[in-house]
Amino acid sequence: MDQLPNSRTEPDGSAVVRVLSYNVRSMRDDRAALARVIRACAPDVVCVQEAPRFFRWRKHAAWLARESGLVTVTGGATAAGPMILANLRAHVEHTEDLLLPRTTGLHQRGFATAVLRFGAARLGVISCHLSVNPDERYAQSGLLLDKVAAAGEPHLVVGGDFNDHPDGRSFSRIASELQDGWAVRPWGGEFTSRPGDPYQRLDAVFATKSVEFLGCGVPDKLPGIRTDDLIAATDHLPVLAALRVPAG
Repeated sequence: MDQLPNSRTEPDGSAVVRVLSYNVRSMRDDRAALARVIRACAPDVVCVQEAPRFFRWRKHAAWLARESGLVTVTGGATAAGPMILANLRAHVEHTEDLLLPRTTGLHQRGFATAVLRFGAARLGVISCHLSVNPDERYAQSGLLLDKVAAAGEPHLVVGGDFNDHPDGRSFSRIASELQDGWAVRPWGGEFTSRPGDPYQRLDAVFATKSVEFLGCGVPDKLPGIRTDDLIAATDHLPVLAALRVPAG
């Protein structure tokens, strides 16, 4: 597997940023393994799905951030599960948590959103987890694209569990407007569910056209990543992307 670029600032002011998307299943599995996986990925930004959102959820979110060498930016219970973490390289300019319209009998869903600056490079970030119900999921894919457009950020990344396959109508709807990192610059593994015997890609990192993907995929053979940790940490595999974000 080719080396994924490390985080850095280029001479022209553009920033190479590592973004990790990870469904952590409310940290109900091996939390130490989860933190080790995140640290080994050396992300600048983590889009978390199924973050703790019930009793003492802030304490659990703070533990994950601290043990992963990161800080909490926004999200958690206030976004119905999506959360954003970042390292100290990121300067937080704006945050907003949104709850989506809810279908009776189905889980509440939401978006965690932020605008982060890396030197002269500014990056919008959205963490999301779409519905298991096909009709609600399709509606949420449209709301996601509406939020991307309304954000007014030319350079923006979306990390999420989309509960859909790449040929599904919700995933395809998003991919028609945004770059799908794995499709553009595949790196690492493709399938994200389930650890131990992955056979489907439900998780992805998308970005606006102005962002350049330098690599994107499951970091299953990244130095420092242990297979037993990937299996023990949660019921999804993470997706790691390296992006080049223009300055200005």
